[in-house]
Amino acid sequence: MMLKKFLPNEHVKSIFEIDPIQLKEKGIKGIITDLDNTLVEWDRPLATPELTEWFKKVKDAGIDVVIVSNNKEKRVKTFAEPLGIPFIYKARKPIGKAFHLALKKMNIKIEEAVVVGDQLLTDIFGGNLSGFYTILVVPVAQTDGFFTRFNRKIERRILNWFRKKGLIQWEES
Repeated sequence: MMLKKFLPNEHVKSIFEIDPIQLKEKGIKGIITDLDNTLVEWDRPLATPELTEWFKKVKDAGIDVVIVSNNKEKRVKTFAEPLGIPFIYKARKPIGKAFHLALKKMNIKIEEAVVVGDQLLTDIFGGNLSGFYTILVVPVAQTDGFFTRFNRKIERRILNWFRKKGLIQWEES
C-alpha cells in the first residue's frame, strides 16, 4: 500500500525527545535531519542554545549528523557552519539521492542511520522510500513557507486517514 510509505517509524513532539543514548543502543551511528521547522523555526537563522546542547549530546554519544535541506545554500550554510555540521542543500527530497550522499559523508550503512523531519511528503516519504528508519517531529513553528503550506494540507489528509485506520495514536498539537 503506497500510503504506508508516508507513515513514520516513530513520532516525537520535538527533536529534544530524541535520545542519542537510546539511538546508540539501537546501533545508530548517524542522524540525517531536516533543518527548517525540524531543528528551528524556518525563519530563525541560527541554532538555539538548547539545540546546540542537544547536538553536543549527540556528538558525545558518538553519533554523526548531516543536515539535509531542500532550502538554498545560503540558508543551510549560515545555520550549519557555526555548528561544524556537514550539510546538503537543495536536496530535492523526497528524491533519495541526498539521503545516500549523507550516508557517504558519515561513512555508514543505511541501517545505521535515522531520518528526522517535520514533513511527511519530503522527509518521511523520502526516508521510507530509501529504506531508512524515520522519525517525524512536530513542526517547531506554526507558520510555513508557501510550498510547505500546500504540503501540510495534503499531510493532514494522510494523517487523518492513518488515524481512521488506527495506524497512528498521537494527537496533533
